[in-house]
Amino acid sequence: MPLGERAGDKSESRYCGVETEFNDDMPHVLHFNLYSGSFDFVLAPLMDPSYRPSLVQKDGLGSGVLPFAGSDLVLSPSQWSSHVVGKISSWIDLDSEDETLRIDSETTLKQEIAWASHLSLQACLLPAPKGTSCANYARCVNQILQGSSNMQLWLRIPLVKPDDDSMDAKSVALVDSWKTWNSFRLLCEQHSQLSVALDILSTLPSANSLGRWFGESVRAAILNTDCFLTNSHGCPCLSKRHQRLITGFFNHSTQIIISGNSVHPNASVDANAFHDNTVTDSQRHSLRPYLDYVGYLYQRMDPLPEQERFELGYRDFLQSPLQPLMDNLEAQTYETFERDAVKYIQYQRAVSKALLDRVPDEEASVKTIVLMVVGAGRGPLVRASLQAAEETGRKLKVYAVEKNPNAVVTLHALIKLEGWEDTVTIVSSDMRYWNAPEKADILVSELLGSFGDNELSPECLDGAQRFLKQDGISIPSLYTSFLQPVTASKLYNDVKAHKDLVHFETAYVVKIHNVARLAPSQPVFTFTHPKRSDKESNQRYKKLNFVIPNDTGTAMVHGFAGYFDATLYKDVHLGIEPSTATPNMFSWFAIFFPLRAPICVDPGSTLEVHFWRCCGSTKVWYEWCVASPSSTPIHNSNGRSYWVGL
Repeated sequence: MPLGERAGDKSESRYCGVETEFNDDMPHVLHFNLYSGSFDFVLAPLMDPSYRPSLVQKDGLGSGVLPFAGSDLVLSPSQWSSHVVGKISSWIDLDSEDETLRIDSETTLKQEIAWASHLSLQACLLPAPKGTSCANYARCVNQILQGSSNMQLWLRIPLVKPDDDSMDAKSVALVDSWKTWNSFRLLCEQHSQLSVALDILSTLPSANSLGRWFGESVRAAILNTDCFLTNSHGCPCLSKRHQRLITGFFNHSTQIIISGNSVHPNASVDANAFHDNTVTDSQRHSLRPYLDYVGYLYQRMDPLPEQERFELGYRDFLQSPLQPLMDNLEAQTYETFERDAVKYIQYQRAVSKALLDRVPDEEASVKTIVLMVVGAGRGPLVRASLQAAEETGRKLKVYAVEKNPNAVVTLHALIKLEGWEDTVTIVSSDMRYWNAPEKADILVSELLGSFGDNELSPECLDGAQRFLKQDGISIPSLYTSFLQPVTASKLYNDVKAHKDLVHFETAYVVKIHNVARLAPSQPVFTFTHPKRSDKESNQRYKKLNFVIPNDTGTAMVHGFAGYFDATLYKDVHLGIEPSTATPNMFSWFAIFFPLRAPICVDPGSTLEVHFWRCCGSTKVWYEWCVASPSSTPIHNSNGRSYWVGL
């Protein structure tokens, strides 16, 4: 049964498994662990651990029955598929110098995977690589992946990283286990069906080191009973750091698997401190108290906020950015943006402050401010501006300029419905080519993209600036793009699946979730409105140096997450840059710039990144590259793959 109910959470992390020993009575294994133990699935060996191909005596016909854990008929297909994860024999060592062991290992691995595939198992757990070299092991796994259907392979990796500040004789022999994983997955061409199952130990690396794993495809966390402490009731509990890690796994759709023997023999008596239980103690599963505690951690998490629930389907889903100048938005797109109340509250605050600055109290009844909404859409900024005028007691004359003829139909209906005919003039035109009958005191627009300028706000507002008074106000008045290196294994694999250059040179709008942010974001390009000089170009170039924290360990950069922060007017701001993001706003997700070949960065090293914003007569595009610690090609040269049309 699931760990509990958490509003909005339908992810796989609700299900908890248990690691079992070999038993050829699979119906009993399933019944005991699922019904007596209340676990959701078992991680079970498929083959008798004493089996070695080289020791098998074949009969005259050359056949031999393999010692699997029961026939495929002992469980229904749905039971095998839904409740069993196959555990490949832990003795196998495909990189052993002992040739017999190496050949036995290769044979057994292929036999067990073939059996698991026959059973339609969704996943199999591969044992951790035995030594520093794993080339032959990875080669065999890669062969399996190339011919595999949809079965996931989870590579077991112990969660260890030596502390560089206290290297003793014992820890010198340890390797950063992320490096083992990285080496293995690179040998397997970063195959999307190869994932990680992390073995959680009693001691944990630093928070930055752990953070790397949230950008990797970690499907399971195997929690050994040795990790647990004992509370005052004699029941198992976890340290605060372990609790934070497990909660992090819950938030990233990672399943927990309990492993090992019970080290809390008295816990069953008091287990219902966490969980109601109708099973008698004599029938209790010895690991049930550990499951109860994990369930307790899950149930005490806050429910997913309504905004997060709305965005669940967009998590790590690549979308092409809008082309608002070339294309007319659809009604559904307008509908989504218009639901973002927080954004329009900020715009209303900005317009209110601008009106108060523009019109002193003594002139409020006689002076009328000309306000132009450029890119009016279906009217939300018109409404916000009129509400600001009402709130401040100022008089407004509004021009609503919109190039989309379909949205203009809605605008006319809105004006009529609200009785704004005497206040609002609708202009069906591209703002860049409209000849305004008078100049504006205030110019209001919502042309910002996820990277600030990526939907051509600078070009549009340059065109509209000619009908803004010399001392006029632009809302927004300033915006800056930001960039941050990330580990994003899923996003990289999704781009790679297209098998072409174009997709690696395209920027994507994405609700980034399963990522590791490797360094704080840095500002890239800034635009100010109104522009004070006609000679100022909208082309930009920036060199950025990101320093990877010393305690992170080696990490993989799959690309860059981009954000923006905008000043609407004075102290009223709007943005999605993580450290200053406007709460509860959902109009913008981050933007993702992929790298054709991921870059490995060492702790304490500097990642040197170059970014360009290029402008042509018909399009605007970005180019990007990494220059250090190693060089990549310049991505999207001349806008050959991705551009925004003027």
